[in-house]
Amino acid sequence: MMQLTTKEIQDRLSEIKSDKDPFLKECKTDSRKGVQQLVQKWMKKYEQDKILQQQFYSMLSYERSAHNNGFHLIAGIDEVGRGPLAGPVVAAAVILKEECYMPGLNDSKKLSAPMREKFFNLIKENAQAIGIGIVAPEVIDQINIYEATKLAMKNAIKELEIQPNFLLLDAMKLELPISQESIIKGDTKSVSIAASSVIAKVTRDRIMLDIAKQFPEYSFDQHMGYGTKYHLEALQKYGVTVHHRKSFAPVKELL
Repeated sequence: MMQLTTKEIQDRLSEIKSDKDPFLKECKTDSRKGVQQLVQKWMKKYEQDKILQQQFYSMLSYERSAHNNGFHLIAGIDEVGRGPLAGPVVAAAVILKEECYMPGLNDSKKLSAPMREKFFNLIKENAQAIGIGIVAPEVIDQINIYEATKLAMKNAIKELEIQPNFLLLDAMKLELPISQESIIKGDTKSVSIAASSVIAKVTRDRIMLDIAKQFPEYSFDQHMGYGTKYHLEALQKYGVTVHHRKSFAPVKELL
């Protein structure tokens, strides 16, 4: 061990997968402060990875249950954008590969923007099929946000290249001839729903970033269409755009 530099030990530790590894045990006996710091850093990351692994497998319980009941094309469905004053409501349907492994995946609201982008790409790599449904503000105004949300979800399912035989939904029920389960706070309890929430969120955010370029005075890139103080002030000052939901109270009052 004394023949190895701290850098060499760091490189070796980066390759170790188990806390039972003989090299790790040897490192623990090294008296050098730098080596002990590396060991502590490795142990901390190992414990964090273990927690994420356990979380991921616990979030597969609904998928496992569906598999055990004979369903093997399971789509997670979720939406983003029910509450904003502007922009579309976006839903995603995701059928993941059975062997997928994405520790750290969670409800899109619990992930930072860079993490959402990271998982967006990981989900695309680990999915058998992805469908996206987008319902524009004018349709939301015609049929109401609840019906628009269901429409977005149905459209997302239609867009799948492979049609599912089981749906996992976040607190919703769809009038479709497909077996399904509605889960309260499903985006934190099911890997498939969490994956669909990330796909929907990143997709919608990208749409809002494009709208922000067309209407920079509203700063849609900052609030994504939600009714923040700045957004409400911009509405008062500049008026209603084609992207605003005219049936929503704060917008409706300005017409």
